[in-house]
Amino acid sequence: MLRVRPVHFTSRLDQWERLLTDLGMIKTLHDDTWREFDAASGRLALQHVPAGAENDGASSFAVEVGDLEEFARRTNLAGVESGTTPAELIPADIGDSCRITGKDGFSFLADKAAHFAQCADADTGLSVVAVWFTEDTAAAAETLRSIGARPRPVPDNDETADFTAKNGGVLMVRPGSGPARSGFGFEYDGDLPALRDRLAAAGHQVSMTEEAFGRTLHLANPDAAGDASGPHVPPTLWISKQAPLGAQSSGLR
Repeated sequence: MLRVRPVHFTSRLDQWERLLTDLGMIKTLHDDTWREFDAASGRLALQHVPAGAENDGASSFAVEVGDLEEFARRTNLAGVESGTTPAELIPADIGDSCRITGKDGFSFLADKAAHFAQCADADTGLSVVAVWFTEDTAAAAETLRSIGARPRPVPDNDETADFTAKNGGVLMVRPGSGPARSGFGFEYDGDLPALRDRLAAAGHQVSMTEEAFGRTLHLANPDAAGDASGPHVPPTLWISKQAPLGAQSSGLR
């Protein structure tokens, strides 16, 4: 299995829970410092950190898998063929995960899924999107192919690549300057104006922009109102209308 599940680090867990619930996600795991929310496609984890911590408001690119050893074996086999960096199992006493490192030095974790079923009560139009920003987009795309992500068509642009995961969610590669980094957002395969109105009625600050390949909602980021600061805390979250060709949104952060 392969499911998109980025991790967002925040000191504002309750504010994020309210936003994700209003967005139509369902909480499926909860403890004092860790919460998971299911969309119809993909999952998002929230990790509590102290207010003002260096990673407060940051996010990490991540996926979930079923059998870590089999995932690592298949990824390494595909990596030998494509020349990408092999997957490395992390010792069980450190964490039940596998680390994958791209040619650009960007690394991310494949964690063993705590539960496998996707919540049927989530808004059926919503998908979680994890984004890999890099100067070497071709190599990043090869790495995602190696982990079993499925390419989907995009408009003619050699610097972008979109993928879907078998068990839910979207992975994107986008050009970015400087060190490779991650981001996340959402796609919506439904009535975007209706979603905007629903979020506004729930008290969220939300706006919609018309872009080259469709519409994008921009939703106020709970971290931007807290003690988090720095370039890793964008003022808004983006929710793009899912387009037939997986069009790139200029709202990507």
